[in-house]
Amino acid sequence: MTVNKIAPAAMAAFIDHTLLKPEATAEQVTVLCAEAVEHGFKSVCVNSAFTAHAKRQLGGSSVLVCTVVGFPLGAMLAEAKAAEARLAIDAGATEIDMVVAIGAVKAGDWVAVKADIDAVLDACGEVPLKVIFETCLLTDDEIIRLCRLCRELGTAFVKTSTGFSSGGAALGTVELMCREVGAQVGVKASGGIRDYPAALAMINAGATRLGTSAGVAIVNGEAGLNSGY
Repeated sequence: MTVNKIAPAAMAAFIDHTLLKPEATAEQVTVLCAEAVEHGFKSVCVNSAFTAHAKRQLGGSSVLVCTVVGFPLGAMLAEAKAAEARLAIDAGATEIDMVVAIGAVKAGDWVAVKADIDAVLDACGEVPLKVIFETCLLTDDEIIRLCRLCRELGTAFVKTSTGFSSGGAALGTVELMCREVGAQVGVKASGGIRDYPAALAMINAGATRLGTSAGVAIVNGEAGLNSGY
């Protein structure tokens, strides 16, 4: 569905307000959570070590806690990703964003790719799972096959990028992912979305969620900082 215009403040409902830098501190996560509550962002997105802290800071608000798993490389054991997901959920995560086994995708080892996603999906139970592709490293054919696999497995979302590789979300890639997963799977655009026009373009391309560290700038109609995410 194409949306011609969304007011900047209304964009908050699409945004996972994100802080994933390795140097992030608990104090910065506290600020992130306060901003999320103030502006009504969909979630805060944090590394697993900050899950419990974010949950405490958000209190009884409607803001979700989104925790990344296997981040940012996706190159660890599937069992390790599953364990991280379970621990994050126990600590209060209400959504999980996992990085797929990118090397297995590039090798064409789709049995391993499926097992990797399945392990985390099983650990999540009823908690929605988003699968991060790192699309800048993949061909269109690989993206299409991943989308179809995620649709078959029943993941909640597919997601473009970690924001830590050579590129972020691209409009054409978002459109491709939306076509392939259909209406039953959400598409999260992330990486390089730093201002309101870029955010609106992603929504018009079909994204149903946005991952960005520039959420406050977006909802205020301003330009965000040159952040990686």
